[in-house]
Amino acid sequence: MISRPRYSNITADEDPVDFEYLESFYREVSSWIITYYYRASLYGFKHIPGKGPVILASNHSGNAFPHDSFVLDQLLWQSGGFGEEAKIKPLYSPKLAINWWMRPFGLDNWWRKFGAVDQTYINFDRTLARGSRVIYYPEGIPGIGKGFNRRYQLQRFQPSFVKLAARYNVPILPVYGINAEWINPANLTFRWIDALSSRLLGIPFLPVPLFIVAIIFPFFFYFGFPCNMKFFIGKPISVRDGFISEEKKSAGEPDREEAEIIADKIRQEMQKELDTLTRKYGRRPYDFASLFRAFRNLKGRRWLTSPFGWPILFTRHYRDYHDRKENRNIPNRWLRDWDLIGYYLPFGWIFLALFRKLRKPPYGNRGLSKTEKAQKEGSFVWSIARESDIDR
Repeated sequence: MISRPRYSNITADEDPVDFEYLESFYREVSSWIITYYYRASLYGFKHIPGKGPVILASNHSGNAFPHDSFVLDQLLWQSGGFGEEAKIKPLYSPKLAINWWMRPFGLDNWWRKFGAVDQTYINFDRTLARGSRVIYYPEGIPGIGKGFNRRYQLQRFQPSFVKLAARYNVPILPVYGINAEWINPANLTFRWIDALSSRLLGIPFLPVPLFIVAIIFPFFFYFGFPCNMKFFIGKPISVRDGFISEEKKSAGEPDREEAEIIADKIRQEMQKELDTLTRKYGRRPYDFASLFRAFRNLKGRRWLTSPFGWPILFTRHYRDYHDRKENRNIPNRWLRDWDLIGYYLPFGWIFLALFRKLRKPPYGNRGLSKTEKAQKEGSFVWSIARESDIDR
């Protein structure tokens, strides 16, 4: 069952993003997957202003695990030249932090260390008010869970990004992800199953038959087929200049009813462009010829760079980094990482849950109180708002 959300007010000075970890993660993990496995590319970066707030509004791929958002984030950071100033903050659903299996291989507080901000309205508001650039997925959780049977079909847009874009006169840059829909064609979702799953299990969507296979072999929940991802950044959209009616402009932002109408107009325009780009660039979603060429040049890391090696690649890098940072001497990494076998065992979720419960920190939670466990895992809703912001 999903945990009751816990709120944590953390000021900007206590932002949990770890840029040292991010740089190490890019060098040792993500750059290999992006370059050799997904062979991902980004077009239109020139449309993004170097400074000042902006909203990058992207479609979701509709897969159980948001591979596309992870890849897009890293491509944007790479194109910006790395460093703190180049990082564009992704907004993500707090549900991805509260449940440990929705974090990559259960890594503690990973999304926030990665630079993401919990998607609450006040967090969105404060991020733009402080001049930050953000990546926003207006489809929300329904976009992640729409499944392969609704590929390239944009779900209803949440209106919050329209209201905030108008409030701060922030440009919206549409982003179109092509071929990421093919990350896992076994990911089919149905709304009535999702409703039951959310109510009974705390999981917002339940893909089938992926879910059945993933129950047996946990690593398959995070599995991705080698689709050749392409991301296109469109020209800026101004909500104030292009959409708000004259009688509402004096208020600075539309009311909710008008915001929903504007959000649907933007969705329709993005759907047309997404259809055009899909016809042009989505004919060979896997492009196996380029995959074979890429893997021929990949020596010594082919297994780790493939999805079969990701449980070890992600987890071992995470533990190595924090062990070095905490000056922990680990004479044998295989003895430290024996619990990773759970990802490959039939019905390994049972073993993984037991390992987390029985192992001592930092590799497990034995001996921790509920509060300490939530703090360690990051299983709370993080608010960046200060006390002076709460009444806005």
